[in-house]
Amino acid sequence: MFRLDGKVAIITGATSGIGLSMAEKFVEAGAQVVIAGRRKKEGEDLAKRLGKAARFKQTDVTDEAQMKALIKDAMDGFGRLDCLVNNAGGPAPVGSIESIPVDGFDAAMALLCRSVMLGMKHAAPILRAQRSGSIINIGSVAGNRAGLSSSMVYSMAKAGVIHLTKCVAMELGEAGVRVNCISPGGIATGIFGKALGLPIEEAEKTAEMMKQSLAKLQPIPRAGLPEDIATATVFLAADESSFINGQDIVIDGGLIGGRFWTAQQEGLNNLRKAFGVAKA
Repeated sequence: MFRLDGKVAIITGATSGIGLSMAEKFVEAGAQVVIAGRRKKEGEDLAKRLGKAARFKQTDVTDEAQMKALIKDAMDGFGRLDCLVNNAGGPAPVGSIESIPVDGFDAAMALLCRSVMLGMKHAAPILRAQRSGSIINIGSVAGNRAGLSSSMVYSMAKAGVIHLTKCVAMELGEAGVRVNCISPGGIATGIFGKALGLPIEEAEKTAEMMKQSLAKLQPIPRAGLPEDIATATVFLAADESSFINGQDIVIDGGLIGGRFWTAQQEGLNNLRKAFGVAKA
């Protein structure tokens, strides 16, 4: 694994799923990590398990004052900041364009998109001053293609995250600060249960159940796992990725790559039969 020795990172939404795996991988790679999330007990338990390299800061990422305080906490606790991972997220309203509630739309945009802006806004002065650092935002394949989320609001918000990433990369890149995005495909976490309205504790139990259905979505015949995303995040935080900037790295097993080879060949053979053409 790429090493992060001496680096300090903030990871939002780190009390479960992909964010939790990121926290584990970053500490394993030698980083010191500020774990941010809304659930105090889970965050404190994780920080305790990870040891002196981790600390927890209870944070509502939709609140600017709390995001500013989160950045300050990293500086106060570890004396520097090298990486910000804007990972916090959650479900958004589902249904037709005709049925989207305005309050639900606004809440989803605040959580999924505005929080990313806030994190970058308050990390940027520190990273710009030291002329180094890596910001990693978490998008989604749903932000690249329509129809890959049960919520068009979620898809729109993630598309906003992807483009905002590119815009900020063009600015901060001039100061030696890299800004990139990772867009996961079907990752087995509790987000699917949350999207259907299950309480958080119950939703987290559905991650294992999702593996079988997610394995059928893409050419690689398995579900995506939180560590697939976490490992890529460590790479983007490491010095070895120092010439990567303004990119949306899709990690989806080939989900948005196009039509499956087998299905395409079956369709071609059916045409041959219909046209009476022998296979070469």
